[in-house]
Amino acid sequence: MLNNTNNEAVSALGCEVPQFSAAMTGATEFKLSAHAGKKIILYFYPKDNTPGCTTESIAFRDIHSQLLASNAVIFGISRDSLRSHEGFKNKLELPFELISDPDETLCLMFNVMKMKNMYGKQVRGIERSTFVIDESGRLVKEWRGVKVADHAQAVLDFVSSKPN
Repeated sequence: MLNNTNNEAVSALGCEVPQFSAAMTGATEFKLSAHAGKKIILYFYPKDNTPGCTTESIAFRDIHSQLLASNAVIFGISRDSLRSHEGFKNKLELPFELISDPDETLCLMFNVMKMKNMYGKQVRGIERSTFVIDESGRLVKEWRGVKVADHAQAVLDFVSSKPN
């Protein structure tokens, strides 16, 4: 269950991100406030165990130690269940947690739900997007409509270039 204490949407770069908490893998709860003083990377992806989402998660896995060295933590977010997330995380040996957002609270907060074409049909789904929140809780970077190739490196380059 996700809890956004202010029930607000993230509106613009430079704005403070409302405090929220959400269920995540590892039988733990994500709390934005627990990561104060660190850069927080949230990457939204459509679905566990699909080709693009697998490739993206592996790319973030492979640079995880460099993200940590840049004072950054990363979390993947989709509408999948915690059970699905646990299997996906274990299968890919992801060293970071995945947040479950089945009721789309976080998806709506970050405005990532879009109408997409799939096999000629319009379907509502998550637009692959990544957000960086700085050490003081402000949204400092967003990528929307992400193409997987080279994206993880672009995120690493951004958080590495920002002072700790």
